[in-house]
Amino acid sequence: MRYTIPEQEIMCAGHKACQGCGATLAMRYALKALGPKTMLTLPACCWSVIDGPFPYSAVGVPLFHTAFETAAAVASGIRAGLDMRGDTETNVVAWAGDGGTFDIGIQALSGTVERNDNVIYVCYDNEAYMNTGVQRSSATPWGAVTSTTPPRHFKQERKKDMMAIMAAHGIPYTASASVAYAEDLIRKVNKAKQIPGSKFLHIIAPCPPGWRSSPEITIQLARLVVQTHMFPLYEIYEGRYYKLSMDPKKKPLTEYLKPQGRFRHLTEEQVAEIDRQVDERYARLKEQAERSKPWFEAKKEKKD
Repeated sequence: MRYTIPEQEIMCAGHKACQGCGATLAMRYALKALGPKTMLTLPACCWSVIDGPFPYSAVGVPLFHTAFETAAAVASGIRAGLDMRGDTETNVVAWAGDGGTFDIGIQALSGTVERNDNVIYVCYDNEAYMNTGVQRSSATPWGAVTSTTPPRHFKQERKKDMMAIMAAHGIPYTASASVAYAEDLIRKVNKAKQIPGSKFLHIIAPCPPGWRSSPEITIQLARLVVQTHMFPLYEIYEGRYYKLSMDPKKKPLTEYLKPQGRFRHLTEEQVAEIDRQVDERYARLKEQAERSKPWFEAKKEKKD
């Protein structure tokens, strides 16, 4: 049976996002799955601007603006307070960008998931500090131009594997998603709601100003990043068992890179290097998924 997108809209119109903002789509879809019984924590990031200044808000649920590094810690505190009141139904979600997740907020995030606190942590990843001027983060891919990594000195480091870092904590559920695949994203948020303990969702969210792309191709880019294997969609259970959400036939990487000004400076050799890195990581991921198949088969048999 075809999965459908819920009609209920919790996010409001009239927000302050840029045209074609992938992060806004991520929030809209996630809230459809989370429902009204949800509380959000939000550090300094694009979304703290999109949401609007207090007391105004673009989301129809309680939202707490936090310091840059504390979204996960505040979510843990809210969860503890709700539990003390006997409220186990309200979803507590930390919602942060890649800067507040991969870099500045990683200490609090690691503490939260090490304790296996019952919260959902969502990183909407636009691959740089977009809110403050497109500075590079450790989520910025190799070869990309930002305001701190200009063309002659483009980013020389690989994108940090945040999914693997979260899996290393042994948390119950880790998953990646893309705003181009709304049904898959919503399904994963629904799954995260039902699993006790810490859950981490990594959502790729194109940013037209930062990626130097046209606003109207945001969904196209969010689809191509998956189809070129640059951002695979998969799930990790209990930190060990991998499952590919989809395994598309790989499209040429140039189809994804060319529409983005941040990659326009790259030579054929440099594009080939990115392609090599992508293939290496995808092969490793497929191997992990293959090794995990017996676990999923045993789990299915037990359920049947």
